[in-house]
Amino acid sequence: MTALRYFLRETATNLWRNRLMSLAAILTVTVSLSLVGAALLIKQGVQTATSEWQGNVQLLVFMQPNATRSEFRALEAELHQLPTVRSYSYVPRAQAYQDFRRLLANQPDLVNAVPESQVPTFYRVSLVNPAEAPAIAAVVRGEPGVYAVNDNFSAIHTILEISTIAQSVILVIAVVLLVSAAVLILNVIRVAIFSRRREVAVMRLVGATNSFIQIPFMLEGLVQGLLGAAIAGGVVVGLRDLISFAVSHFQIHLLSGFVLTTGDVIGTLGIVLVVGIVVGTAGSAIAVRRFMNA
Repeated sequence: MTALRYFLRETATNLWRNRLMSLAAILTVTVSLSLVGAALLIKQGVQTATSEWQGNVQLLVFMQPNATRSEFRALEAELHQLPTVRSYSYVPRAQAYQDFRRLLANQPDLVNAVPESQVPTFYRVSLVNPAEAPAIAAVVRGEPGVYAVNDNFSAIHTILEISTIAQSVILVIAVVLLVSAAVLILNVIRVAIFSRRREVAVMRLVGATNSFIQIPFMLEGLVQGLLGAAIAGGVVVGLRDLISFAVSHFQIHLLSGFVLTTGDVIGTLGIVLVVGIVVGTAGSAIAVRRFMNA
């Protein structure tokens, strides 16, 4: 306990002595990890929003809730005869209702207002040539019992391309800032070591081990990384709420399924925390190795 109190006291002393540089390092870690979190949220949200269109599904054919069995058979016969239809599969009402609740989880009032009996069943249709989607949609819309046909293939691909580019740009910037944060932490530790070089020399003379001397400096970098990660975690949670509000408030049809679940956020927070610890520990470890024996 005496050693633990010593380590904590020395770590706090080092942070306070170099508080301006420490604050700069913490803020840099915060900004970079916030960007990492934003990129992960974008990726998860887009994957959820476009989940119905993955696996080469270009059309969703929704049936009327009161569609008859003969109307189902007529539509299936039409889909089977169309040469550009690669395959199709029927989604029953129970599964359709689960998908409805999942894709509109950020609009609980709407989800709770719609009973399962009012959710239409639908067909997932895969085409040989995606460019034929508008033409096939026009044909299918004329079939009896069809409620609506969603043909968002080109828009979905545009969203995927834009999100991929955005994620790449954000991650590149985040990596640059993370490297900058590690360098800042390294410099903070170096200054702390230099300002206490006489104390370090005295401790060595009285028999203190290198690990005992180094631990407070290592903890200093770890604390900076953890503080930056904690603030970035708050930013990530706020960003999730902002995205959910924007999607539900502006009623963007194509992004109505842009849902960020609690599991997505917890996973993102875990990654942010781990990266913060790694950056803080790496910067301090390099500084201790390079400058402790200088």
